Amino acid sequence: MKRARAGLSRALPGLLLAMAVGIGPGCGDSRSREAGKAAQALPPAREVSPIEGEVHLKNVRQLTFEGENAEAYFSGDGNRLVFQSTHGELKCDQIFVMNLDGTGRRRVSTGKGRTTCSYFAPDGGRIVYASTHLGSPDCPPPPPPPPPYVWRVYEDFDIFSARPDGGDLRRLTDSPGYDAEPTYARDGSRIVFTSARTGDLEIWDMKPDGSDQRQLTDIPGYDGGPFFSPDGKKICFRASRPEGKDLEKYRGLLARGQVEPSHLEIYVMNADGGDIQQVTSNGRANFCPFFHPSGRKLIYATNKHSEDRRKPNFDLFLVDIESGKEERITHSEDFDGFPMFSPDGSKLVWASNRYNARRGETNVFIADWVE
Repeated sequence: MKRARAGLSRALPGLLLAMAVGIGPGCGDSRSREAGKAAQALPPAREVSPIEGEVHLKNVRQLTFEGENAEAYFSGDGNRLVFQSTHGELKCDQIFVMNLDGTGRRRVSTGKGRTTCSYFAPDGGRIVYASTHLGSPDCPPPPPPPPPYVWRVYEDFDIFSARPDGGDLRRLTDSPGYDAEPTYARDGSRIVFTSARTGDLEIWDMKPDGSDQRQLTDIPGYDGGPFFSPDGKKICFRASRPEGKDLEKYRGLLARGQVEPSHLEIYVMNADGGDIQQVTSNGRANFCPFFHPSGRKLIYATNKHSEDRRKPNFDLFLVDIESGKEERITHSEDFDGFPMFSPDGSKLVWASNRYNARRGETNVFIADWVE
């Protein structure tokens, strides 16, 4: 069994959420009111007012209304979402599924440890997510308060597969160190993920049963948050490329189970790890890229436009991979991040602080995508 040490997620629970949305992980017993219950009777989605300048978003609906909710990703048929949430009596994130109108929310993870980075298999028959529950049933300790702005790389994170109702739990990774951030290729043939098993944070892939695990990147610095292109030929991801004293600092933090995510750029590469191409170059925190349905553009979150580096705002931008031409998608004064297009390209789901009932809450929103 691994010693509890360190963990990060596609959700960036340190800098990106602590500064931008106020999310802070807790520790303690993860059991909630929902344990052992069927789907909750929750209010359906609520249509919210549009924000000036968000011309690509129509019929914006809010799907969750309490706590910290992030990384909501579509099922292959586009009818459900799987996401991570801390709300009610939960002390740290657990995995939930819900319908596109926000109803039918149900916890599908074990209720133990901390979970992150859930994703549907394309056929809808399985989900994958990362969890620390084999290390301890309790929530692992949170990262130290800023400064510095860091998040923990929990060594107990391993990747698991389960049915969409949480049953038939199967462990897919069993290596020393952090394994998390899994996502499927559109054809279901491979799962791409992030691992610290080599002593650095690199991108790997494997078959859906956990076999044939292959390392795809091998460059000093953090490589993570990978997603396949619609045709499965490319992978987008976020990465740091520290050099000199910055590399020494990165390695020192990682040895203590920490990462400082203040400088991340967006990259794409071939599905086999070849032909790595840098897409952004603005020196700020860029994360959670996802392919536009065309496969030629990426939508991602960035604070590059934020003047206050001590309390930056994150918005969604669309960038052409080849030309670098960009367009701002969201214009909220609050955090926007973790975007995903529906499989048919008709909808966009993301997490935001807009219209919060309480300070620090993050909720899931969905909109019709207007090309």
